[in-house]
Amino acid sequence: MTDKGLTPDQAERFRQWCWPHQEAMLRLALLLTRREDQAEDIVHDAMIKAMRAIDTLDEGSNAKPWLMTILRRTWIDAMRTHKYNTREHTLDETVQSQLTAVSSESTVETEPARNDPQAMLNRFEDEAVVQMLNSLPEAMRWTLLLVDVEGLDHEQAAGILGVPVGTIKSRAHHGRQKLRAGLAHLARQRGWVDQQVAIDSVTESGEHHER
Repeated sequence: MTDKGLTPDQAERFRQWCWPHQEAMLRLALLLTRREDQAEDIVHDAMIKAMRAIDTLDEGSNAKPWLMTILRRTWIDAMRTHKYNTREHTLDETVQSQLTAVSSESTVETEPARNDPQAMLNRFEDEAVVQMLNSLPEAMRWTLLLVDVEGLDHEQAAGILGVPVGTIKSRAHHGRQKLRAGLAHLARQRGWVDQQVAIDSVTESGEHHER
């Protein structure tokens, strides 16, 4: 085979190991971009890269962290080059047709209870909440997306982001604190709770951190 095609065995491994995580990748990309077209483009390119690198994934290993690493690198490249400002970029027709075939022929179920990215996004449908998440420093935001949204453990997130496990734990803790404080402020603004309850919520989170 050439680098533009897959053998039947490689195509089957890609279908079985990678395709079940495509919806999770789309969900994460949607949270990052808030634009369906850009999210689809990023995931599409990431899956093409995964397809071409399928031989580097060992049988029995967890494909999800591997795919999230590819997705993150694709996202970073996109932000650097502004690649996804338009949909004009094209892909090799052979690779495109193979990815389409995997999508249409696959009978592999996606992650249980996580196969509808729009349903998942409904938890974050309040734009103010999403903006709050996206206002966090990039490293902290990625940590929360991987650990709290995608359910990866600290070790897996550390591998994807290339930092020690302790750093992931610290980022997750401080990120949750910032979100908690922001949500308390938002709840107070919208009259969901009174001012003292919101203040107590933030104070308790800070006291817990100090203990």
